[in-house]
Amino acid sequence: MKPLERIIETAKQAPRRIVLAEGEDPRIVEAAVRARREGIAEITLVGNRGVIERRLADVGADPQEFRIEDPQASPLASRLAAAYHELRKAKGVDEAAAVGALRSPLIFAAMMVREGEGDGTVGGAVATTADTVRAALQTIGRAPGVGLVSSFFLMMLCQPHHAKKGAFVFADCGLVVDPDAAGLADIARMSARSYQALAGGAAKVAMLSFSTNGSAAHERVSKVVEATRLAHAADPDLVIDGELQFDTAFVEAVSASKAPNSALHGEANVFVFPNLDAANIGYKIAQRIGGADAIGPILQGLAKPANDLSRGCTAEDAFHMIAVTVVQAQAR
Repeated sequence: MKPLERIIETAKQAPRRIVLAEGEDPRIVEAAVRARREGIAEITLVGNRGVIERRLADVGADPQEFRIEDPQASPLASRLAAAYHELRKAKGVDEAAAVGALRSPLIFAAMMVREGEGDGTVGGAVATTADTVRAALQTIGRAPGVGLVSSFFLMMLCQPHHAKKGAFVFADCGLVVDPDAAGLADIARMSARSYQALAGGAAKVAMLSFSTNGSAAHERVSKVVEATRLAHAADPDLVIDGELQFDTAFVEAVSASKAPNSALHGEANVFVFPNLDAANIGYKIAQRIGGADAIGPILQGLAKPANDLSRGCTAEDAFHMIAVTVVQAQAR
């Protein structure tokens, strides 16, 4: 079974309630209709009720089959605004500002999830990544015991020319600019859990660098070495190695030559990059030159799932992100 097929089938086993913040967008409506028809999620569409109902009718769907919440008129608005005020008053948000904030579909959707009206949310088809992530951080917040919210891309190698096929995690490609050693260790541990939830196999984590096992001496190499130590100390059962160059982590023959004692043996499936520069460049090279399918950025470390789409996404991209969000919610 291909990785995406597995995620969709897993989502079908226990559908969750997913709140789509940009319910007026035709791509989101198309994805919502498919998600409901394929039985992966119960969908809430947030936005202007009249617009959403017309969009649903345009694709032959019955609006009565969907929950629609209009932030301007929803009976939930006052309760969510009160909860948002309580949450943010220490940051200077008064009652009037809270009411105004809940008119934002992103804030409204995230507060629905926080208050138990949904199990996860997806945005970003219209809004920027910064706005989408900020809404999630300010409302849903970090999971207990998590020091850092980060992101990853699920990279699918499924083309005939790919020597290895399957799902791989690249982190952090979209959020944390320059994590310190402790932050990098957090990213490694969360990425391993994300891989296990979505891909269904045991995570093998490579902490990437321009050095392999001391082949270069630099403070940036030392950061990766320390991050590897911290991650392993926090989770002794985690299969992890670093610092490693990418080819050593990915190619068995190179691993045998450069790092014969590595626990990974060139079979890593989770790749933790030392900073956002390297990670963002790396996933785009894999996508654009290597032909990998990239799903993300997927957020990790939140108390409940909230994910970000690209503004250039397709309806299929949105459908896949709904499925990912359902599987994340199942793992809670």
